[in-house]
Amino acid sequence: MTSGQPLLSSSFHASDPSSGFPTPPSNISSFSCLCHTASSASSNFEDALSHSIDIKDGDPVAIEDKVCSQTIAVESDSAVTTDQFQPVDSQLFQQFLLECPRQEVKRVLSWGTMEVHNNSTSFEISGTSLGQEKLNKSQRIHHKSMQFEDAFSSEENPRLIYINDPRRTNDKYEFTGNEIRTSKYTIITFLPKNLFIQFHRVAYLYFLAIAALNQLPPLAVFGRTVSLFPLLFVLVVTAIKDGYEDWRRHRSDRKENNREARVLQSGRFVMKKWKKIRAGEVVKICVDETIPCDMVLLGTSDPNGIAYIQTMNLDGESNLKTRYARQETTSTDFEGGTISGLIRCEQPNRNIYEFTANMEFNGHRVPLSQSNIILRGCQLKNTDWAVGVVVYAGQETKAMLNSTASPSKRSKLENYMNRETMWLSVFLFVMCAVVALGMGLWLERHKDQLDTLPYYRRIYFKNGLDNRKTYKYYGLVMEIFFSFLSSIIVFQIMIPISLYITMELVRLGQSYFMIEDAQMYDSSSDSRFQCRSLNINEDLGQIRYVFSDKTGTLTENKMEFRKASINGKNYASPSHTTDHPLQEITSAERTERQRWKLKSEINVDSELVALLTKDLAGVERNAAHEFFLTLAACNTVIPMVTQRLSSSCVDSGLHEVEAIDYQGESPDEQALVAAASAYGYTLIERTTGHIVVDVNGERLRLELLGLHEFDSVRKRMSVVIRFPNNAVKVLVKGADSSMFNILAEVAANADPRDAVSVNIRHATQNHLFEYSSQGLRTLVVAAKDLTDEELEEWQCRYEEASTSLTERSTKLRQTAALIECDLNLLGATAIEDKLQDGVPEAIESLRQAGIKVWVLTGDKQETAISIGLSCKLLTQNMQHIIINGTSEEECRNLLADAKAKYGIKPAKCRNKNLKRKKNVDSEYVEIPDDTRTSNVSEPANGLQGVRQVRGASNVSQQRHAGKAAGMTNTPLALIIDGNSLVYILEKDLEPELFDLATSCRVVLCCRVAPLQKAGMVDLIKSRTSDMTLAIGDGANDVSMIQMADVGVGICGQEGRQAVMASDFAMGQFRFLKRLLLVHGHWNYQRVGYLVLYNFYRNAVFVLMLFWYILCTAFSTTSALTDWSSVFYSVIYTSVPTIVVGILDKDLSHKTLLQHPKLYGAGHRQESYNMNLFWITMIDTLWQSLVLFYIPLFTYRNSQIDIWSMGSLWTISVVVLVNVHLAMDIQRWVLITHIATWGSIIITYACMVILDSIPAFPNYWTIYHLALSPTYWLTILLITIVALLPRFLFKVMQQTFWPSDIQIAREAEILRKLPNQLGLKPDQDSS
Repeated sequence: MTSGQPLLSSSFHASDPSSGFPTPPSNISSFSCLCHTASSASSNFEDALSHSIDIKDGDPVAIEDKVCSQTIAVESDSAVTTDQFQPVDSQLFQQFLLECPRQEVKRVLSWGTMEVHNNSTSFEISGTSLGQEKLNKSQRIHHKSMQFEDAFSSEENPRLIYINDPRRTNDKYEFTGNEIRTSKYTIITFLPKNLFIQFHRVAYLYFLAIAALNQLPPLAVFGRTVSLFPLLFVLVVTAIKDGYEDWRRHRSDRKENNREARVLQSGRFVMKKWKKIRAGEVVKICVDETIPCDMVLLGTSDPNGIAYIQTMNLDGESNLKTRYARQETTSTDFEGGTISGLIRCEQPNRNIYEFTANMEFNGHRVPLSQSNIILRGCQLKNTDWAVGVVVYAGQETKAMLNSTASPSKRSKLENYMNRETMWLSVFLFVMCAVVALGMGLWLERHKDQLDTLPYYRRIYFKNGLDNRKTYKYYGLVMEIFFSFLSSIIVFQIMIPISLYITMELVRLGQSYFMIEDAQMYDSSSDSRFQCRSLNINEDLGQIRYVFSDKTGTLTENKMEFRKASINGKNYASPSHTTDHPLQEITSAERTERQRWKLKSEINVDSELVALLTKDLAGVERNAAHEFFLTLAACNTVIPMVTQRLSSSCVDSGLHEVEAIDYQGESPDEQALVAAASAYGYTLIERTTGHIVVDVNGERLRLELLGLHEFDSVRKRMSVVIRFPNNAVKVLVKGADSSMFNILAEVAANADPRDAVSVNIRHATQNHLFEYSSQGLRTLVVAAKDLTDEELEEWQCRYEEASTSLTERSTKLRQTAALIECDLNLLGATAIEDKLQDGVPEAIESLRQAGIKVWVLTGDKQETAISIGLSCKLLTQNMQHIIINGTSEEECRNLLADAKAKYGIKPAKCRNKNLKRKKNVDSEYVEIPDDTRTSNVSEPANGLQGVRQVRGASNVSQQRHAGKAAGMTNTPLALIIDGNSLVYILEKDLEPELFDLATSCRVVLCCRVAPLQKAGMVDLIKSRTSDMTLAIGDGANDVSMIQMADVGVGICGQEGRQAVMASDFAMGQFRFLKRLLLVHGHWNYQRVGYLVLYNFYRNAVFVLMLFWYILCTAFSTTSALTDWSSVFYSVIYTSVPTIVVGILDKDLSHKTLLQHPKLYGAGHRQESYNMNLFWITMIDTLWQSLVLFYIPLFTYRNSQIDIWSMGSLWTISVVVLVNVHLAMDIQRWVLITHIATWGSIIITYACMVILDSIPAFPNYWTIYHLALSPTYWLTILLITIVALLPRFLFKVMQQTFWPSDIQIAREAEILRKLPNQLGLKPDQDSS
């Protein structure tokens, strides 16, 4: 719970008189009839982001009663539990029982939003040991997920805002101004701060140390300026990029801060720059203008104080939101009059879906909530003007506090790359040690000849004996040490600094082509693919597990009203369009009434329409009337009415028709309100104090006394309304799991009327099961009349709770429990949420690709199973393992029974076989390999994936139960609910769940909370090295998305929270198929080859220098010019690598989509693994030897100088590595030819320029060499001999041991028919 305080403690104790809060009546006890999971939140998103997440800080123990379902949650997060609770004496306990008589007290253990009931008659208030044991686990998951900070820490420290008195407000508290700054740097801080950020990369520090060493005279191998060039080049390029981005931020900030708004000064509104607006000032906003700061609404152009805002700049949602000014301030004359007041609000925080405050205005104290505040960045729509008082400005606004980036992630391949970089460091150390040791031995051997030997003579002779320069000789030990350091400088590019820049540029290019992919553009939402993270492109090619939300991710989240159960009778809207809406059916009977036209037509049940239009009163008629009245009134939907004339004529002439559209944050609510309108109950007006419903042409004005919005703890919402006849009712709708517990209980000796109620309840439950089995979303509707005493008690508690600055949601939850009990059942609704296009095909393709899809949803189990069948996640031949435990022991037994029945062994035993598999893409491990007794062969789209496993000798004894049931080869599907996960997501039961879940083909989790979703991802991520991907569309998916290795957000109907927290975003689930199978495969193949090629490219150059140093008395001299060494990896060979990394394709997208099993290459790590690294290094060793010794032997008897040899080596190595690259390019396009062969031409051009400078020692060497045929033949011979083993190896491999990729590529080249293409059998089939 966001407050972190136990519900059991007295939340309504006498408040401090100085605080100004009223003291509740003494007859109201904190142990009032509290219905379980009762709370009130400000919105559905608050439910997801605040309650559902923060609830798991501790595992509350709750006491629930059977009818009123009292739950008083107790957080067991401390050993000193007694310090958190008020003493509970016998009188208080008796009072608790008296307030809810006839009820059996039960004990509930709650984790997250789930409730698990234990049949216990004892009343316990202390935290159990089980709850304390769960704390560590829940905290571990909690810390890994996104959370919002507490709204307000202390009621004694509120923020005081004096309305229209900014001087008094700011002088006392020194609030920040409204100027914002999103830039990182200033002119003064740019250089030091940017360098500090860049040198967070360890590689940069390495090269800085190399450059520093080269500045020392004994170690000056290269020119001092030249040695700095590679590092300076990288630093300057990055600094220019960062500087340009920050300049754009400065420009944007200037433009934003200098915008103007109307501020009330001396009784009139004057224009004032945004940056000068201060807290406490009254600001006027006109239509279509952007709101400059967070303001509490005081009045609008609407008489009822309604303002419509668009929050697209804040959360990406395009639908209009409704905000209200309090009725106490709407009639204020802002210009000319004097206004004053005091607002006490919470301190600035990041939660954009919650605001806790109260306002003292004209002697009244009124509560303020999220519906009364408009936030910076939003736009005013459909409202001429709005006036508000500034409460948060500048950097303290919620928009600025939320402007933080999502957690950075590193790719799996990059982590492997660091491992190989360590090996290269070892090679570098060994080579430097060999050179240093060899030099020491050589010096020791020739110590008497140092004055005359060419490399180490102590005296440098110049212009005769009279003008001699003495060298500094530091002694043998120091010379060995200096030689070691000099060798590091010479061999420095063994650790490729260019690889980091290359990978960034390649990933940027890959992201561009993913974004521009027209086949991942969603026309319905006008959204294209988004790459929000550039660090993990290649991870898309190695995904093993996909964790998906259901609503809005697999389905459209566009709700359509289909069925209703009213008074125990089922009514269904016909799917065909022959039935007419109610307006057309009854227009002849009620020609005088005004008609309403919905945005989309809804088919209605004619029998139900006839029942509603009967004039006679009856039980069914009254139940139906209250049912639809509840649908129309119990919501937060705002009607948008547009008046126009009808184009159709009836006998009485033209009729006025008002088109009505409903704006709401929940698609479910919009669908229910639209359905009520179709049946004649049209919501036409909503204010903070009343609503107006058109009931079959007669306007019914209902006074709105209070609203308890939906949240995931209570799982219901309620509204208290007063009818024109002064009757007061509470109307409630919610999930069946929470509603049936709070219905009025019927005694055993009930009268016949109560027996009817029992039958109605049973019939409604049967209908709910039927609806869920059809994949429909269900809600239960109930109501009851409130007595004057109940109303008075509730109003008192509601006023206190709604004006509280601390624990407001907890107190509102307790207040709601007073009226949400002993309800009369009215019926249930069924809404259809259709599958998105292409979902079944996408899931089937992912399954064939070897990817397991797990669905985590908050829906009922029957609904989830039905959707699972329709989207081909579940198949008819699957054996369902259902885990619905109500205690830890029961869950343990269910898991153990399932493992025993299907012969599932612990993962440690199965991993021995899994590690030996090289081709694991054809099937899942539904049942362990060492317990299978038959062969399994599965053809898929023309690619025959054969999988054969052999059983152990004692299989029959272990699996007699499974064999008896005939389930030896039946795929398994695990279906588990959130209640069970309460107990299973613990250290002692997690391994059991892991063993069972990973042995199943499908896992379906129902009724799960947001943090339970994150817990399921962590279950796999923490126990395996498999890559995980989470995909969702709502705020409740944020924890899961951030927990997974790759997070994908859907631009859906539930806002943009998931998108903003994700690494990639797209419009439809079906695009995931192309993202993984095509772009993921390409990116992995490209980046894997890119890393290995960069290692090879630099190592072959370094080894060539190493062989030369061994032949020059370990002197660390070089035959290459300083500039050639620097330009090698920066200019000569970098461009082809980048182009190939962006554009190369081993297979076409059609082949990859047609044969999903080709995706298994990423699972097998075919493009990058340790074996490939060592093979590459052996090949590099051979090529370096050829590169060095062929020119040496060719010119051994010639008079060629050392600089000419260096020029030959430079050209030869550039030609060699580019031809090596050309051998591996799969897709040649014009730009690839230009980059590959152009780099050789550029190398020649640079060498011609360098050799034309007289100051360089290699002056004119290239001109002499180019005239000799030997020079060209040597280069050709080097290239052929160096690459011949590689060529022969590739020919042998592709001829005798071809991979699936190679077979598919040959089929593409030969243009074979798809059915002629076949995959090789798995390696473990022999």
